[in-house]
Amino acid sequence: MSYPFFKFSPFYAISTLLLFITEVLIALFVHDQFIRPYVGDFLVVILIYCFVKSFLNTPVVPTAFGVLLFAYTVEVLQYFRIVEVLGLQHSRAARIIIGSSFEWLDMLTYTCGILMVILVEKKYTKNKK
Repeated sequence: MSYPFFKFSPFYAISTLLLFITEVLIALFVHDQFIRPYVGDFLVVILIYCFVKSFLNTPVVPTAFGVLLFAYTVEVLQYFRIVEVLGLQHSRAARIIIGSSFEWLDMLTYTCGILMVILVEKKYTKNKK
């Protein structure tokens, strides 16, 4: 049986909204050396995954790896100072959204976030059957 590629999912849309609110609250009110840099990065890949799944009915693992590849790409672009290359260094929003400093540890937090997505999704689909 074939499933539609484009399919709105209220569950993932609500999850996206809740994660986005959490990320905004972290960005505005948490100024520490752990939650903001690491928990924020861990959650951001989950947020992006949920956003994608809000509109696309795609398999878990390829979607998760696509999001991980996207996160890695953004991190590598930070290494090459993409914000400055694009002339956006004076834009606070660009520096927050795109980021302005490369960190190897961010790659690890993105990976852990995606592994969490896969584990939760596999457990959820296993229990659903």
